[in-house]
Amino acid sequence: MTLSEKAIRLIRDTFDTALYFAVMAVKENFRNYVGRAGTVGKPKPGVVILGNGPSLADDLPRLIARREYETHDFMAVNYFALDERFETVRPAYYVLSDPMFFRDSAYRERVAELYRTLDRKVTWPMHLYVQYYNPERFDYRAALPNPRIRIIPFHTQCYRGFRRLEFWLYRHGLGSANFGTVVQVCEYIALLLGYRTLELYGVDHTLLDGLCVDERNRLCRLDRHYYDTGAPTAPQPIFQKVPPVPYTMASYLAEVAELFRGHEVLRDYAASLGARIINRTHGSLIDAYERGAEEPER
Repeated sequence: MTLSEKAIRLIRDTFDTALYFAVMAVKENFRNYVGRAGTVGKPKPGVVILGNGPSLADDLPRLIARREYETHDFMAVNYFALDERFETVRPAYYVLSDPMFFRDSAYRERVAELYRTLDRKVTWPMHLYVQYYNPERFDYRAALPNPRIRIIPFHTQCYRGFRRLEFWLYRHGLGSANFGTVVQVCEYIALLLGYRTLELYGVDHTLLDGLCVDERNRLCRLDRHYYDTGAPTAPQPIFQKVPPVPYTMASYLAEVAELFRGHEVLRDYAASLGARIINRTHGSLIDAYERGAEEPER
């Protein structure tokens, strides 16, 4: 790196750092909510993080058959509570980071069903992590009066600046791993809670599969989750959820690139703590973590 490149980087990092603290002071605050809440009881040696990629359809039955939920704490995301196996796994932690869970969107009815289901099904202590940023002042407690569910906010303002300061912010619950997918938030929370072995399932990240542009110049993608049934549908137009603005090829690829960069940041952060992130998702496109894919049963 030349002297001029170093000077430019120093200026950029200084500006990004100042901007981050200004935004945090105005938009959020400097409290470590996740750290203050701590773990749910005495933590188990490792945590299993369940994404919602299609591979989980094969892996979840094996995890249940091996009774992994007895030796690991589980962390679930999004609509997992609607799965009939939710009460078998009994996740200690649940994470919602998509804006559709706290802002009005086309998914409002399904979101409402999720909250009703969580409120009804949870009979064990569970921590639910939600974005601190809540511009429409959605009342999580009104939606989830269940006293067994503890609602804990996490910060969502991403830091781009000096790496040493970035990791210091992470360790104090102030930074954010909100790089584009809820699983990254899960990893950040698990590391902040002190877990040193994180195992990822259902994190396929096949975000370029079926990517195409239709005759109306709309960006489309074949998007599948583990709970989808039947044959794959044709690629559908993809939109940012809130507000529902159509993606362009440039904006989508930029978002995907940031998402994968985020995995590299989390890999380096975990290493700085002496922790391991093991990606056990068969066929996952994530190349940042050590692999430990489950072998399909024959």
